[in-house]
Amino acid sequence: MTVTIKNQLLRALILLSISMLSTACKVVGPDYVRPEIKAPVAYKEAALSTPTETPAKHIEDHWWTLYGNDELDQLIGQVELQNYSLQAVEARTRQARALADIAKAAQSPTVVAGGQNDLGILASWEIDLWGRVKRNIEASGATAEASVDDLAAMKLSLQAQLAQNYFNLRVQDAEIHLLQDTTAAYERLLKVTQNQYAVGVADRSNVLQVQTQLNIAQSQIQEARASRAQLEHAIAVLIGKAPADFSIAAGSITTNVPEVPATLPADLLLRRPDIAAAERRVAAASAKIGEAEAAGYPSLDLFAGVSIRKGLLGGAKVLAPLYSNGATQANRSQASAAYDEVVADYQQTALNSFREVEDNLATLQSLSTAADNKAEGLKAARESLTIMNNQQQVGIINHHAMMMAQTTALDGEKAGLDILAKRLTASVSLIKALGGGWQSAVDTADIPAATK
Repeated sequence: MTVTIKNQLLRALILLSISMLSTACKVVGPDYVRPEIKAPVAYKEAALSTPTETPAKHIEDHWWTLYGNDELDQLIGQVELQNYSLQAVEARTRQARALADIAKAAQSPTVVAGGQNDLGILASWEIDLWGRVKRNIEASGATAEASVDDLAAMKLSLQAQLAQNYFNLRVQDAEIHLLQDTTAAYERLLKVTQNQYAVGVADRSNVLQVQTQLNIAQSQIQEARASRAQLEHAIAVLIGKAPADFSIAAGSITTNVPEVPATLPADLLLRRPDIAAAERRVAAASAKIGEAEAAGYPSLDLFAGVSIRKGLLGGAKVLAPLYSNGATQANRSQASAAYDEVVADYQQTALNSFREVEDNLATLQSLSTAADNKAEGLKAARESLTIMNNQQQVGIINHHAMMMAQTTALDGEKAGLDILAKRLTASVSLIKALGGGWQSAVDTADIPAATK
């Protein structure tokens, strides 16, 4: 074949390609529209709370500073730097971004050099007649954005876990201190009772009763220490350290439960990273429908280059699916079904998040009332114990009444600490459920994930 005929064929292929591009180029598949979420106007349980005269403090990114605990601030700061689970998710995020870059690269020609027994340069390019490449870029980009939100969700979850573990650890410190004081009181009472038994003033049963209560308190100290050790180990792992290399000195709990605003706008949930991730997966699935549909149409690849042996090269490759025994339609159906699945997941994620907020609001409200009620009972128990201690100092002692007062005071103090631990834990859970705070913001769902 002469060079002239080759050039004519090359020109014909180019004209054919231009004609096909101008008449047949079309992006198939649905254009993405974010599914609707039926959000409530306000939270039911928030409306039941009692407004306070002092407005609740608004918080920004560092939500844990609301608790005013420097040690907690330092510990949470180490999560982002040293937690291995977070590092794994961050690595997956980088992988997703790389896949998105690979998809974008398909828009440009691929140029290679060399060949078998020849030297030259050859460029090839897939003409995106039906938008397959475009939809693939959309899908991989949305998936990458979802991975960024996954990273944010994991970080928020780990920070919340650390805060809850820290508060529970400090409550264990308070309980251990309480039990140590109670044990000391029982030891003093036991010594007095043993002396009275020795001179015939007290019965043997009085000694045994006090000894039993002393042993119970000592056992409870060991249980509280074991619980504290487990919490300390959990915190160590959260900040990427071996439990053997980490310790938190015993200390008092000075953290107060933050006040929650009486009203919380429902759009706060739009800042939740797990909802944002679910929405981005819906966008990716929508693009996959177009990608699957485009696979059922003809494809066109152009190539051109120069060879030392053959000179100028150029041409086109057209592939048109003729028969697939229903596979093409099945791929479209699968992509549509996958889209329906992630839409349902997205809406369910949002619905679950509304429930989590309502649950924690209700829990905080109930625990607040319980704390007030418990405070009144605890005040009476402390006064009764003080009277009994004063009577013991002057030699007036009723062993049964003394034991009852000591036990009642201990149970009341422990119950108060348990309520405090639950309130702090619920407050952290509420902040997490709201996506990291309760300050209303713009509709972050309209902001690309990578820029949030």
